[in-house]
Order: sequence, then structure tokens, then C-alpha cells
Amino acid sequence: MNDVMRFSGGTVKGLITPPPSKSHTHRAFLLSALSSKECKIMNSLNSQDTRATLKAAEAIGADVKILCASVKICNKGLRVPENIVDAENSGTTMRLFTGIASIFDSPVTITGDGSLRSRPMGPLLDALTSMNVKCTSDDGKAPVTICGPNKGGDVNIRGNVSSQFISSLMMVAPMLPNDTNIHIEGTLSSRPYVNITADMMKRFGAGVVINGNDISVPGGTGYKGCDITIPSDMSSAAFPLTAGALGGSVTVRNIDMNDPQGDKMIVEILKNAGAYVSENGDEITASAGMLKGADIDMSDIPDLFPIVAVLLSTAKGKSRLYGAPQLRFKESDRIKATVNMLSALGADIAETDDGCVMNGIKKLKGGEIEHLEDHRILMAAAVASLVCDNPVTMRKSNCYDISYPLFIEHMKRLGVGTEV
Repeated sequence: MNDVMRFSGGTVKGLITPPPSKSHTHRAFLLSALSSKECKIMNSLNSQDTRATLKAAEAIGADVKILCASVKICNKGLRVPENIVDAENSGTTMRLFTGIASIFDSPVTITGDGSLRSRPMGPLLDALTSMNVKCTSDDGKAPVTICGPNKGGDVNIRGNVSSQFISSLMMVAPMLPNDTNIHIEGTLSSRPYVNITADMMKRFGAGVVINGNDISVPGGTGYKGCDITIPSDMSSAAFPLTAGALGGSVTVRNIDMNDPQGDKMIVEILKNAGAYVSENGDEITASAGMLKGADIDMSDIPDLFPIVAVLLSTAKGKSRLYGAPQLRFKESDRIKATVNMLSALGADIAETDDGCVMNGIKKLKGGEIEHLEDHRILMAAAVASLVCDNPVTMRKSNCYDISYPLFIEHMKRLGVGTEV
């Protein structure tokens, strides 16, 4: 049993501080590395993914000091990385850093683990190529080699694959000699993440104007830098909040509902599904209620897909989650992985091209699932144990460290039966 994790549900109750925002931490580390003054990042997320970004910042010359309550980053002069930059399992690191690599007039190679090397990069590489940046890749996937210099200008890019491509072009733009005008073709998936990027860029001293599917960024300004405190991650807060809605009552704190994170929508989703939800200052409490099915557009909130599917798997009536075909290209095919996970636990669920449909049943049966080393599948399955007759078991993994390093500790503290 040493290689198995077991979650056996229970009744949950307690107060949790979710981890800091992964999206904000990635951006803060890279923007600090590009800034003209030392920046202090407080309450940053220390996880597998964000550590990869910190190493990428060091690779381009940033001096990094990890202190007790903050990380200090000082741009000591941008330089071409001496070695291949390893983004490990972090798609955000790989994609955001690819744009930054186009600053240099010497080749920069970026790679990652097996999972990351299967994820698409083609639209971003095509966009950079149109800006006279030389890009080579393994059929549009990592490893990728970038050689600039990127001088800015007009660029077109598809919006329906990953918002990270657009964020990558935005973040490098102030460092380029000319203005950059980004024209997004079609529907922009996960738009709130682009809003997070714009908000962070402005805080670090750059100009950004978003007008529908057109984004303009003045060139030649660079980043002035700032000290910043990272807010709690609403993608992560969704797990303990959903646990409260399924099996007791859970309060999460240090929540900023004014932050542009799209995943704060979990609060409205829980309310509309029939959970009892209250807000008090920076605290949100979710408690169990009579859950009902819902139709939810996931296009702007794809990271919530696995846990919202768990929430509605035992809700009365039919539910449909739709609008997020980009989920096919996450750490796993996250649509298929979520449907297979819940099917293994006894749910009445079927996948669609852009989501899933399900008929709520009174209770799941439990059983063994495959998490595919996808942190959100593992964590969603653990929460699902609260509505299972029998334990949920899976191969032991610490992949939750990608976004929620204290997940196991928090589940135990709330009362979820946990054996690891």
C-alpha cells in the first residue's frame, strides 16, 4: 500500500488559507526580472511550476534572493541563457518565457518534461515568426529555439488555443523598440488570464490598452518594477470551497474578489448550484445544501472544470459544462481525464468536444482512479470522496505540488480521511 493514496471522505469543517495565485506568481517573477529596479514579491507561491519560472528568471541574469516572507528579484543586466531553459511541467513558464526569449539576438532553447513536450506551441511560434523572429521546434512543440531580436510591430494570433500565447506577446512588448499591436483572431479563450497579465504589467509600469480583440502595448518603455503581494489563488480555493459544499462547511480567507482572476466565479457557481455561500470581508464560507444541476460556460474558467464536474456529479438533474476545448491540451486531456475519473467512481457522465454532460446521482460508489499526474484531477478526485460510499484510491503522487503544495495537509485538517 506504500504506493497508493486513499481518500475516504467524512464531514469537513474548518478555516483554510488557500495558496497564493500561481498565475500572479509566474508573472511577478518574470516582470521583476525585466524591471529596472529591485522588486519584492510577498506571499508568492512556492511550487514546482513557479520554481521553474524563478530558474528561468535567473537564466536571463536576474539576481534572486529567497527570504523568509518574500522573494527579491533584481535585474542585473539581461543576458542570453547559457544553457537550455527547462520549464519542467509548467506550460505557463514555457509559453511566457518564449516571448521573452525573443528579445535576444542569439538562440535560446526552451524544453520541458514529456508532458510539456506534447503541448501545442504552434500559434505562438507562428506569431513570433511573423515578427521576424526565427523559431524552430519539434513540429510546433517543445523543445523550441527562439532567436530575435524581436522589434515589435503588428501581429495576428489565434485566440482559441491558449491565452498564454497572448500573454507572452504582451509581456515582452514593453522591452521591444517599437510598439506592439496584437490582433486576436476568433474567440479568445480564458480571457481573464489576459486581464491578469494586463493588470500586472500596469502595476510594473508598462502601458497596455485592450479594446475587444485588439491589444496595444507601447514599446521602448521597459518595466519600472514594484513591490507586490500575491493574492490567494481562486483556482485552488475552489477545492476546499467545493468540499464544504459537498460535505460540511469550509471557510477560505485572504480572498480578493476585486482581483481579475476569472476563477472567482466558483463563488457564483456554488451559489447557483444550491450551496450555502456567505462572504465576510476577505473570507468566504461554503456549506452543504441541496445541489441542483446547471449549464455552465467554462470558456473563461477552464481550470475549474474538474472540480465543478465533481460538484455537479451528485446534483439533482442534468448538468452541462461547455465551451472549453482548450482543456484537451493541459497536463492531460483534461476533459477525458475528468470524465474517466468520475466514471470510475460511478458517475453518469459523458464527454463532449468542449466539456461534458452528466445526470446527477444520489451518491458515487468510490473506487480506483487514474490521475495521469495531473494535479487538478488528483485534487478533484480527493474532494469527490466526500460523496462516495467507498474510498477513492489512486497511485501515490505529489503532482498537487504544481499548484497547491499544502493540499494533503489541508484536506486532513478539514476532516477528509486521508492515507498517503
